[in-house]
Formats: sequence, C-alpha cells, structure tokens
Amino acid sequence: MKKLFIAASLFAIATPALADEFYVVRNPTTKTCTITERRPTGPEVVIGAPFGVRVEAEKHMKTVKECTETTGRGGVIEERREERR
Repeated sequence: MKKLFIAASLFAIATPALADEFYVVRNPTTKTCTITERRPTGPEVVIGAPFGVRVEAEKHMKTVKECTETTGRGGVIEERREERR
C-alpha cells in the first residue's frame, strides 16, 4: 500500500512537467503574432511567460500591445503545431 501511495505521489508531482506549454511569439519582420507549443530558437520574440493552456495564450495575445498594434497584421491567431516524435 505504501508503494502505491509513493508511486501516486511521484506521478502527481511529475504530471505538470509533462504538460504542454504555449508561447505567444512575434515575428520581427512580419510583425505578426503566433502561438507555438515550443520556445522559438530563431529571431522571433517571446511575449510574456509560457502558458499552460492554449486559451490563456490566445487571450493574452489579444490584449498585449505588440500583437494588437495596427502595423502588420496585428493579433492574428495562426495555428503552428510541431509533430511530436
């Protein structure tokens, strides 16, 4: 019984580490904002902290100044998902 309790406790602690993270990313050349599941490594700028839920990232993208300004396409929500291997 103790082993089951310890295993359940470890699983509960490790579960948030397995959760997806969503990033609001702005491309400096096109001035468009997108939501990605992985932290960008290129010239894109991450706006804000990573979000645990995609809906939170979308809400943040609609309210942040960099994504709602009138230059470029503004706060367009684009789907960009990487395949998991």
